[in-house]
Amino acid sequence: MAFSAAELHLLRRLLAHALQSSSAPLAAEEVQDCLRLAQSVDDAVQEAGRLRAFLLADLARYRGALPGSLSGYLELLQDALAAGYEPEPDDLAALRALRANPVAAALLERARAVAERSVRRRLSTAPAPRTRLLALAGGKEKDDQPARPAPHPKEPPRPERPIPTPGEVFPPRRKPTPPPAAGLAAG
Repeated sequence: MAFSAAELHLLRRLLAHALQSSSAPLAAEEVQDCLRLAQSVDDAVQEAGRLRAFLLADLARYRGALPGSLSGYLELLQDALAAGYEPEPDDLAALRALRANPVAAALLERARAVAERSVRRRLSTAPAPRTRLLALAGGKEKDDQPARPAPHPKEPPRPERPIPTPGEVFPPRRKPTPPPAAGLAAG
């Protein structure tokens, strides 16, 4: 994200004002400058998001066209890793398939290290697993409240016709009858 010289001057002035903790209000011109700076920062953040989405889509397109797009893919992936991109499993698989190339082999080691740090960071910030709570009928009673009866579930309604058993649906196989004797003619 880049700021113009005027925006940096304004930002420096506003930070100095905030650090002084003075109760003096800002002048109307300074308020307008602040609003313009805030809009510029918002625009820069939105543009950075659009650029990141474009670059990630471009990286996926190059990855899909491998091995024909090897040099372009490796260059884009290096730039993405330098910008803080966390490689996806598809990136690691592509680099493993291309590790005969020395640049791809070196990039694979770098991508593995970044992916491992990413996984470790996510695991360290993940909430601890909770034990499963079991609900008991009636729950815990308080001493000052009368006990409430536990609700009994209703029986499911009976079907109008009986449900067939597996033996009725799939009758047992019958042994085949032996063929008639060879000398006897069927009449």
